[in-house]
Amino acid sequence: MTLDTEVMSLRQVPLFREVEPSRLKLLAFTSERVHFEAGQVFFARGEAADAAYLILEGAAVVSIDGPFGPVRLALLGPNALVGEMGILADQPRSATVAAETATTALRIDRDVFLELLAQFPQIGIAVMRDLALRLEQTNQRLAERTGNA
Repeated sequence: MTLDTEVMSLRQVPLFREVEPSRLKLLAFTSERVHFEAGQVFFARGEAADAAYLILEGAAVVSIDGPFGPVRLALLGPNALVGEMGILADQPRSATVAAETATTALRIDRDVFLELLAQFPQIGIAVMRDLALRLEQTNQRLAERTGNA
């Protein structure tokens, strides 16, 4: 895939719509396109948060270990960002993320991701909105499971 094709792909992501093409080109150049087969782990809970992943194609499951096995927290598809929580909190991964189907993602190094947030506050706001929405959805699912909905 060419750099220009990568930039066009990034332009389709709502998170990056406001970012100028030259910055997207730099992001595409400094990031790595990675492929995961179904079941392959992006990262596991407890690992260092060294990168965020932008899902371009496919789907990924976010899960944690529960007393009776893995608990599925979310299913994320194209244009979803995953792995940003550990970077923002400067903490190890809080969950495991694995490909649900064959998945292509853009691996954005921690330092590149933080620089992007510093240069484009609107991206930071979009990331915060997404995190808040995911937290609300997780809280709702937990309430439903415990019968407190």
